[in-house]
Amino acid sequence: MSENIDKKLVGYITASYPDNNFTVDLALSMKEAGVDTLELGIPFSDPVADGPVIEKANLIALNKGFKLKDLFEVSSKIAPHMDTLWMGYTNPFYRYGIEKFLQKADEFGIKGTIIPDLPFEMAENLLPLYKKYNKANISFVAPTDSQERIKEIITDSQKFIYMVAYAGITGSGQSEDLSKIIENVRKYSKTPLYIGFGVDENTCKEKSKGVDGVIVGSAFVKHIIDDSLSNNEKISKITAIAKEIKEKINE
Repeated sequence: MSENIDKKLVGYITASYPDNNFTVDLALSMKEAGVDTLELGIPFSDPVADGPVIEKANLIALNKGFKLKDLFEVSSKIAPHMDTLWMGYTNPFYRYGIEKFLQKADEFGIKGTIIPDLPFEMAENLLPLYKKYNKANISFVAPTDSQERIKEIITDSQKFIYMVAYAGITGSGQSEDLSKIIENVRKYSKTPLYIGFGVDENTCKEKSKGVDGVIVGSAFVKHIIDDSLSNNEKISKITAIAKEIKEKINE
């Protein structure tokens, strides 16, 4: 066993796909399997940071009639039982209203947001609002960021810092040497550093080196959208993968 005995696992799923009850059952099963934080995805028509697997889940959920009331319904049943963040894109947050979203987050016990296409400068302007509701907005750092930019981005980081494993989209499995970016983050922040993009049961052990946790999305969602599986089979497969990943990152 390594000394880093409790590296964290963040799991992404698309809200309300294939339906609300499934989302709740899956989320709570993932918690039992070792998922520490749930990233509950808000379906959006143009999820620019996500690869084809999550994009497909987003589009099917929207075609099935997803509305924000569905997000709120599943959140009310999940967030009291597990650490939960809303993950989505800027457009839905702004159309509904950032403060209204944060009020809803407060109502359900959602801990904060992950908004990949929200520019850092805009996120910084929203910081007082997030502090008002005691919510986190997760900071992103990437291999393309300079040391100065990293320092700027992570100064007010909360909960954890999301390190993008490569310049690209989720699920494409690329890799880059991240030692320098990890070193730069550690220099300026004590906030836990988690790695996302391309993390699955095969890559998690290697990718988790030097960081405090991993973020897994496409490796779970590909089974959610597999129509050859029953809902129970989907949950069984995803929870087995979650257990495997949690064990491997803590070996």
